[in-house]
Amino acid sequence: MGGKDDILTRSQIDDALSALPDWRYRLGGLVTVFKAPTAAGALELIAAVGRIAEEKNHHPDVDWRYNRVFVRFTSHDAGTEVTSRDVRAATAVSDAAAKTGATAEPALYRTVEFAIDTANPSEISGVWKAALGYRAGRYGDLVDPYGRGPGLWFQKTDTPNDNRIHVDVHQGKAESAHTLEKTAATGALMNHDHAPNWVVVTDAQGNRLCLCTEQGHEPDL
Repeated sequence: MGGKDDILTRSQIDDALSALPDWRYRLGGLVTVFKAPTAAGALELIAAVGRIAEEKNHHPDVDWRYNRVFVRFTSHDAGTEVTSRDVRAATAVSDAAAKTGATAEPALYRTVEFAIDTANPSEISGVWKAALGYRAGRYGDLVDPYGRGPGLWFQKTDTPNDNRIHVDVHQGKAESAHTLEKTAATGALMNHDHAPNWVVVTDAQGNRLCLCTEQGHEPDL
C-alpha cells in the first residue's frame, strides 16, 4: 500500500513510537540521531541505511556529522506525512544501528522554522518561495525540497508583532524540559500560556522565539 491511503493518524503514530524508543515525531516525519563509536562506524551505519532504503524503496534524509547520523523518514508521495512504510523503515534502521554499536540520541534532532506574522500570507509567500527556491509545504508553509534549509511558515494574524519574524525550535516533548530550564536561566521572558505545545521566549531586546514540541501548531490528522 502507498500514497495517501497509507497515512497514519497521530494516535497511530504515537502507538507506533511506543515500540520505537529511538525515534520522535516531527512535522510530518519520524526523526532520530544515532551516535556511532567512531566516524567509520557512522559511515557503516549510513551504508546500512542505504541498503534498507533500496530494499524498501523508501529513502530517508540522512545527514552525517563525524560520528553522528541524523535520519528523517517521511512519505513524500503521501504529502510529506508519516505512513506505515516510515515505521517499518525506522524499525529496520534501529536494528541496523544496534548491530553497528550505535546508540540513539533523539534529543539532538532539533528542527528550526522561521515564522512571519502577516495578515495576508498569499501576498508575500511568492517572494520567499522564489528567493529561497522552496516549494509549498503541508499547511501553506514553505520547505526546502532537499531538506537542508529551515522551514518557513506564515502566522496569520490581524495584529502582527513589531518583530514580525521569529524562530520556532522544535524538539521532542520528552526532551523539552531541559531546554526550557536552560533558556529560562538566561533571564529571558518565558510565556507558558500554550505549553506544552509551545513556549514563547522573549530576549532582553524584544526578539522572540518559540520552543515547540510535537504537540505544536500543526493540526492533528
